[in-house]
Amino acid sequence: MNPRSALFALPLLLAACTGTEESTPNLPLALLTDGGATLRTLTPAEDTSSTPFTDLARQTVTGGISVDTLSSGQRFALTRTDGVDRRNAQLTTAEPFAALPFTPCLRQTATTVARDRLLTLSECQGGPQRLALYRDDGVLVWTALLPTFLPVMGNDVPPMRLAVVRDTTAGRDVALVTRPRMGGGSEVLRVAPVNNGDTVAEVSVPLPVPAVRDLAAYSAAGGTAQVLAATDTGIQPLKATGEPDAAAALKAFGTDRYDRLWTGPVGSRPLLAAWRNNATSTGPLLLWDGVRPAAATVTSFVSDLRDVTITPTGLLYTLSGTALTRYDTAFGLTQGNWRVRTVISGLNDARSVTWLVP
Repeated sequence: MNPRSALFALPLLLAACTGTEESTPNLPLALLTDGGATLRTLTPAEDTSSTPFTDLARQTVTGGISVDTLSSGQRFALTRTDGVDRRNAQLTTAEPFAALPFTPCLRQTATTVARDRLLTLSECQGGPQRLALYRDDGVLVWTALLPTFLPVMGNDVPPMRLAVVRDTTAGRDVALVTRPRMGGGSEVLRVAPVNNGDTVAEVSVPLPVPAVRDLAAYSAAGGTAQVLAATDTGIQPLKATGEPDAAAALKAFGTDRYDRLWTGPVGSRPLLAAWRNNATSTGPLLLWDGVRPAAATVTSFVSDLRDVTITPTGLLYTLSGTALTRYDTAFGLTQGNWRVRTVISGLNDARSVTWLVP
């Protein structure tokens, strides 16, 4: 075990074996606030500090959508409506990803479990939907034009969601897209190049499926990466065709509806968080370590949970529109003590958060 891996595994060992209240290492965070107009990085303080965080850097940006940690952990990708660039914790230099062969109007982004690929969706007003897959060094791998999509109106319409995984057998990256379907439910599209090296990927015929609320790339300990779907009847892996597999639903989460999913690489045991957005009543944020028979309740939110990130040291951060809050998963999963601390309050329309390695 290398020193960094030992550092990341330490909190779980301390909580499980000694029960002592050792401090869990705090990693720097990148935060997108003010409706996507402000990018800032900071380091949360230890529990004993009277100052909850230390600011590292802050910049004004245009059209910020999300921040995503890249494979090194020392860089993150900032997705904006007009492109993607790579940043460090000091925000000293923005390294643009390769230009797209179409006018970008980026809407959302997803990464692989290894964070070495970044998939983004573009959709300009009245225009077609397009995908672009990047390597984490900014090289464009392929693009794809999705079939015509007609907006679906109504109450409780499933959102459009993305995921990307590595097909180790074929040696290529496969994107999964779910979007609302006329008549109810969702449709899923599988997108991948026919041959390795193709710069334009092939899109499958849309497959009608029950409503999918969210997608997440997830790899159980020692397992192959797969895509999980948040559905109205539990969390279900996608089959090779892209259809949710109800028979293989994760029993730890039961058969409740979930609207959002997040994963985090804590040691050799990745964590999976899920949340039901009840809109008018509180919905629990649940966390599973891949071992427990049932997912544990971390906290509850009514409707303003914007994002979640889980650091390799075992700290879970929730981001609402106005506050960033920390929970210690090592102690929470083993002792029921989540050691909750508000890192920042009074934020304005916060959008996205992710961790960095110093």
